[in-house]
Amino acid sequence: MSTRPAAVIVLAAGEGTRMKSSLPKVLHELAGRTLVGHAVAAAQSLEPDHLAVVIGHGRDQVAAHLADVAPRVTTAVQDKQLGTGHAVQCALETLPELEGVVVVTYGDVPLLSGATLDELVDAHVNAGNGVTVLTAELDDPSGYGRIVRDDDGGVARIVEHKDADADTLRIKEFNSGIYVFDADVLRTGLGRLTTDNAQGELYLTDVLGHARADGRRVGALVTEDVWQTEGVNDRAQLAALGRELNRRITTGLMQSGVTIIDPATTWIDVTVAVDADAILRPGVQLHGSTRVGAGAEVGPDTTLRDTVVGAGASVVRTHAIGAQIGARATVGPFSYLRPETTLGEKGKIGGFVETKKASIGAGSKVPHLSYVGDATIGDGVNIGAGTIVANYDGVAKHHTTIGHHTFVGSDSVLVAPVDLADGSYVAAGSTVTSGTEPGELAVARARQRNIEGWVERRRAGTPTDEAARRAKARHTDHMAEGDSSIEGSDQ
Repeated sequence: MSTRPAAVIVLAAGEGTRMKSSLPKVLHELAGRTLVGHAVAAAQSLEPDHLAVVIGHGRDQVAAHLADVAPRVTTAVQDKQLGTGHAVQCALETLPELEGVVVVTYGDVPLLSGATLDELVDAHVNAGNGVTVLTAELDDPSGYGRIVRDDDGGVARIVEHKDADADTLRIKEFNSGIYVFDADVLRTGLGRLTTDNAQGELYLTDVLGHARADGRRVGALVTEDVWQTEGVNDRAQLAALGRELNRRITTGLMQSGVTIIDPATTWIDVTVAVDADAILRPGVQLHGSTRVGAGAEVGPDTTLRDTVVGAGASVVRTHAIGAQIGARATVGPFSYLRPETTLGEKGKIGGFVETKKASIGAGSKVPHLSYVGDATIGDGVNIGAGTIVANYDGVAKHHTTIGHHTFVGSDSVLVAPVDLADGSYVAAGSTVTSGTEPGELAVARARQRNIEGWVERRRAGTPTDEAARRAKARHTDHMAEGDSSIEGSDQ
């Protein structure tokens, strides 16, 4: 920043009735942040001395959200919606006497970047303006206030669409409503505002006229990126801006060396990081604080939230939340990694496996159809297909520890708390309720007993009985043939 603003004021008090939502408009999310969260992030990049957000509709919810994501932000309450000028007045009442420049922006313009705000501030200072407005051009700017320029290129006035004559309606440059003011110009102009208009409100745009009347220049910076001036008024616009922001995110990643097979089906939050040479396949969603390492492959059809994927790892058709996947590890398909799952380097979580609060060591494998919860698994362990770590007794969760290079046979149940020592075995089909010492084999299953003739007695006449009878007949015939060949031999 060549100039650090005295303050940035974000106007976020509107009701947003067109959203038709019980949730305040500015708390609707787009690419991993709320609308007001995007506005605050852009404002914070300017490093202002003060950052104030004006709240009104749903104020308690919005204030709680801001306290969570931006605790140093000052909130100002606009009790009644009396116009943009009144909203800025509410903000200034919460701030100390300001000297320097003040930026005013909105809580529902999510694509506006800090870089554009920085450029707007620089243009304001370098031109010596009293006010500078961000503008853009559209072939059809219907509904927007038009920018009428004077002979030296300054802004003579802003004419609202409903008040414009035929010549003014032909102007393509429109007002975004985003401004930089000198603090003294803003204070003086706000003090002169009146409600002498059709809406009975205090209009911030009227400050520009007062500034010109006082001999201060009003300038404009035209941005070629019209998307940065677009606000969200309904859910259709929310979706449209979401698609555009996602396009920008995926394009930026591809330009940085990430392969994205199908950007149209790949959705990535602004808070996600993906290293070069990673591959994202169709149907991938990366949310929250997710990080994908170099050379890792994610997807297809994978959703990761707050998950770290190590370099060279592979994650296929998986849902993971708050997990850590080590370098060159493999996960999936159809795996569910719940919070506090950690998979070590070269480890494996295979198909139809669910994990929760599970630390799985380097090179260890949980390949098939298993549940592992509240467990610490050492290095080089093999968990056989169909194994269940029974961690819940109906009242409390209990922990299981499986030592290094231990082998758990298929279809076993480990009833926590259990501690299996390094280098031990569990026989397939066991229900283990106590631990092992190093090198031991745990066998916990009943001896098999075959009851002869049970099907004939209890399932007579069923297809099973018929199949058993045919099998017995074949066996009897085979035995008879064997006896005949022995009798006919020379021995």
